Amino acid sequence: MKSKITMVLIAFLSTVSIAQTKVGTIDSEYIVSLMPETKIVIERSQAYGAKLDSSFAIKVEKFQTKLKDFQDNQETLSDLMKKTKNKELAEMEADIKKYQQNGSQLMKLKQNELMRPLYKKLSEAINEVSIANNFTQVLTITGNQFAYVDDKFDITKLVMNKLGIKEPEKK
Repeated sequence: MKSKITMVLIAFLSTVSIAQTKVGTIDSEYIVSLMPETKIVIERSQAYGAKLDSSFAIKVEKFQTKLKDFQDNQETLSDLMKKTKNKELAEMEADIKKYQQNGSQLMKLKQNELMRPLYKKLSEAINEVSIANNFTQVLTITGNQFAYVDDKFDITKLVMNKLGIKEPEKK
C-alpha cells in the first residue's frame, strides 16, 4: 500500500514539474543574417581582408623585386654577397609564408570581434522574450540538432519583432 502511494506521489510530482517547463527553439543564425548590423560587419570584414591582401601583395612584390635583382646581378656578386642575399631572400620567403598562414587566423579573429556585439544583442533579446513568455529553456536549431521541433515553440519571430527585424518576403 505504501509503495502504491509513493508511486502515485512520484507520478504526480513528475507531472507537476513537467507542466512547469516550457521549452522554445530559435534559429539564431537566421536572425543574425537578417540583422542590419550584419551588412556592416561584412563590409568591415571585407575591408580588413583587403588590407591584409594589400600588405601581403606588398611583401610579395618586394620579394620578387629582390629576387629579380639578385638573379640579374648574381654573376657580379662575390660569394659572401651571394650568401648574404640568399639568406635575406630565404628570410623574406619564410616571412611571406608565415604571413599567409596567419592571414586566415587574423580574419577569423576580426570577424569574431565584429560579430560579438550582434550576438550579445541577440542574447539579450532572447533573454527578454524568454522571460516575458515564461520559457524555461530555449534551444538553437542551427546545425540540424533536432529531428523534429514543433513550430509553436519557435520564438525566432518573437525575437525578430523585439529587434525590429522584418522577415523577407518568400519567393
